[in-house]
Amino acid sequence: QVQLVESGGGLVQPGGSLRLSCTASGFTMDWYTINWFRQAPGKERQGISCISRSDGGTYDADDVKGRFTVSRDKDTVYLQMNSLKPEDPATYYCAAHQDMCVRRGREYDYWGQGTQVTVSS
Repeated sequence: QVQLVESGGGLVQPGGSLRLSCTASGFTMDWYTINWFRQAPGKERQGISCISRSDGGTYDADDVKGRFTVSRDKDTVYLQMNSLKPEDPATYYCAAHQDMCVRRGREYDYWGQGTQVTVSS
């Protein structure tokens, strides 16, 4: 059974950092492009950081560029989030497919259950 599991969410103060992890079971992570999405209540789902399966290239949305870094290490994809802002709280999801990085969530075949990130002082 194919499954993605996110972890690492939590409560952090503004300016703080968190590292999210996305692990897979049922398939080989290296064969898949992984994109991190987030969705806050009342807002549309947003693709924020993607790492390509083909060349390891990474792509970040403008509002996280320079603060968030996506990386992979064999069976895990990470999202390092630094300088967290009050507008960053959301449920963060990882999603997988075997094509290139795209922002449209409907293009992805597999999704995790999400991990909650809260930024508050």
